[in-house]
Amino acid sequence: MREAISNILEKLEEQSSLEKTRKVDIPQQDRMLAITKETGELLNMILRLKNAKNMLEVGTSAGYSTIWCAEAISENSGKIITIEQNPDKIKRANDNFQKAEIADNIIIKEGAAINILKKLNIKVKNQNFFDFVLIDADKENIIEYFDLILPMVAIGGVIITDNMLYPEKYRQEMKKLSNHIKKNPKVRTTTSPVGNGEEITIKIK
Repeated sequence: MREAISNILEKLEEQSSLEKTRKVDIPQQDRMLAITKETGELLNMILRLKNAKNMLEVGTSAGYSTIWCAEAISENSGKIITIEQNPDKIKRANDNFQKAEIADNIIIKEGAAINILKKLNIKVKNQNFFDFVLIDADKENIIEYFDLILPMVAIGGVIITDNMLYPEKYRQEMKKLSNHIKKNPKVRTTTSPVGNGEEITIKIK
């Protein structure tokens, strides 16, 4: 791993740890709410195994997960489209991408995820465009996000959804998502205990 990337990942991991242990008082809207390091490693490995070139991320935050993914996908000259509504988080993410020297591989779409996904759906639906997707955004619209994204994913493409098990306050909502996915004959899915719990879904037809 390049030094610029490992340095910024370590810095963000320290920030995330301080948030989780409540050693710093950060307003809810400004918290990283990042994936765990173990999840970052998992995403990176799957991207490498797939030789992924086109990735979609819903929920950029400070860019921690994006950097883990960009480290892998950049070796294939791949691109990540990442969606974030909070302009302060977009600024932080952009700064982190520049410091990690992977900004050229990332396109940030600013706005409400539901609106951006609807536009993307019209543009690339049924084109087998994305071979990897990470969903790590608000849970209220999580099923709609999944349903909008699936038609844009290539056969064999992977969708990872974070927070399936933790925080516990989301568990009921995420269980609904898992049950919803399992009913879809176009996918295979399983819930992994890695990190905060990851739903790993593969589009099979």
